[in-house]
Amino acid sequence: MGSGAPRGQGQSVRLPRGASLSDFADKINANPGSLVQEMFSLGEMVTATQSCTDDTLLLLGEHLGYEVQIVSPEDEDRELLAQFNIDLDADVPAEQLVSRPPVVTVMGHVDHGKTKLLDAIRRSNVVADEAGGITQHIGAYQAHVEHDGRDRAVTFIDTPGHEAFTAMRARGAQVTDIVILVVAADDGVMPQTVEALNHAKAAEVPIVVAVNKIDKPEANPDRVRQQLTEYGLVAEEYGGETMFVEVAAKPGIGMDQLLEAVLLTADASLELTAPTDGPAQGVAIEAHLDRGRGAVATVLVQKGTLRAGDSIVAGSAHGRVRAMLDESGRQVTEAGPARPVLVLGLTAVPSAGDTFLAADDDRTVRQIAEQRQARRRAAQMATSRGRATLETLMEQIKEGEKTSLNLILKGDVSGSVEALEDALFKLDIPEEVQLKVIDRGVGGITESNVMLASASDAIIIGFNVRTSSATVKQLADREGVDIRYYSVIYQAIEEVEAALKGMLKPEYEEVELGGAEVRAIFRSSRFGTIAGCMVRSGVIRRNAKARLVRDGAVVADNLTIASLRRGKDDATEVRDGFECGLTLGNFNDVKEGDVVETFELREKPRA
Repeated sequence: MGSGAPRGQGQSVRLPRGASLSDFADKINANPGSLVQEMFSLGEMVTATQSCTDDTLLLLGEHLGYEVQIVSPEDEDRELLAQFNIDLDADVPAEQLVSRPPVVTVMGHVDHGKTKLLDAIRRSNVVADEAGGITQHIGAYQAHVEHDGRDRAVTFIDTPGHEAFTAMRARGAQVTDIVILVVAADDGVMPQTVEALNHAKAAEVPIVVAVNKIDKPEANPDRVRQQLTEYGLVAEEYGGETMFVEVAAKPGIGMDQLLEAVLLTADASLELTAPTDGPAQGVAIEAHLDRGRGAVATVLVQKGTLRAGDSIVAGSAHGRVRAMLDESGRQVTEAGPARPVLVLGLTAVPSAGDTFLAADDDRTVRQIAEQRQARRRAAQMATSRGRATLETLMEQIKEGEKTSLNLILKGDVSGSVEALEDALFKLDIPEEVQLKVIDRGVGGITESNVMLASASDAIIIGFNVRTSSATVKQLADREGVDIRYYSVIYQAIEEVEAALKGMLKPEYEEVELGGAEVRAIFRSSRFGTIAGCMVRSGVIRRNAKARLVRDGAVVADNLTIASLRRGKDDATEVRDGFECGLTLGNFNDVKEGDVVETFELREKPRA
């Protein structure tokens, strides 16, 4: 090891996520080339400028005798802001603090009435000239209620389910003061109710339970109270501390009592104050790209006052506040603590949970945004290299590593998830491979599942379920998380077993079945476009895969022969030299002279 890299005597080295060997070399006054050689001696090929994973940096530090500390994103951000004399955690004198409204998130199981409840609260707070409803729906809004003779405001974060809640917590943004857990009185506690409850408990926030749908004949609010006792939520009438409010969102019963319970909980267990002076700080709750207005973000001010015209930075997006709108679509000139507003004027779309802050000038916010972007890119490059897929497992096993495959199981019903888990653990797998199920659940694949998979290099298996929204799929693509969908339990078991044994998934080859030329087109209100064809070669089979060729070019692929007729009779197949009528499912753009080619996929035996 005469490569010339200096040896540390337990000295501490602070490095950001995604740091390169050049960054490490700068910290210890070494030549980057010597560190490349050291890594080579440890069996890893790493270039001097390549972003390294945390494990790689820690391994090299241990090898050279340095104690490497990976700076957390939050600490990194503080150090970055300190360069611009911005301190997010500066203590504010007590005389500058004023009381602020509580921030409430509504969570619960799907179809238990979260949105209806929010609509009912919103409806009871709509002023007369807006009787038609809310003109500008944004991700958060304020409701007002008369409490102890005073007009009190409550801020609601209108997020679907608890995925966004988790996304914010994962980024270190503790936005919510109180959680309203909605449970349907006729349905009781369901899997997502428990999931939402666990998220709320992890955030250590007080919980108010809204027992919804009490107007239904089969409603049983007492059963809900008993069920939640098992999860540590004991109602006040049972001697506990949790407030239970019986409501019915559709007819609007119990809304005032619910708001009252929120305010009582806030007053009893929370001291909600914030400074109104100084530059604004807060959190971006949600953001999207609007075709007419560009990047639009819903932000919640936590400290200070945000004014139109301020220069702000949110995550790696920056800009000047061109306009601010409240939940009714009206322009507002300023927003104080716990006030949600829609902000126009950002250059890019921030992520949910990104912190935002107002600074003195455009130059400062641009520099902060650029440095955050560069840092995020380096961290992403480091992590994207090491992400697990079923295919990379074989290479790792070949290298003689003890490999573990982390799985997250999601299914349509709990029984199938348990059956799948049991079957996976009964697999006869090689000793050098470990199988770990780090999470399991019922329902669609959510953002929190993807983020857990991203953090623990896991593969998500969806059994009869899909991603809960397009944004979840985009997040999975961005984070490099491998999601596998199955509808047959044996197929899932076989693929996981194949992966664990170091095999790749089966390869298929296309085998041509036959071809037919379209001679006439018939339109039918019942069947759509029927193609009258002459079979030119091979055989045309019903339900076979097909493609449509026009003038030598493929017009449509991935079609299916939905129906096949010979004369007036249904046929399962029609051979070479005979005429037939066929339909291609929902595809109707067929013309005379087109050629229908049919084929099937056959598994190719591995050499």
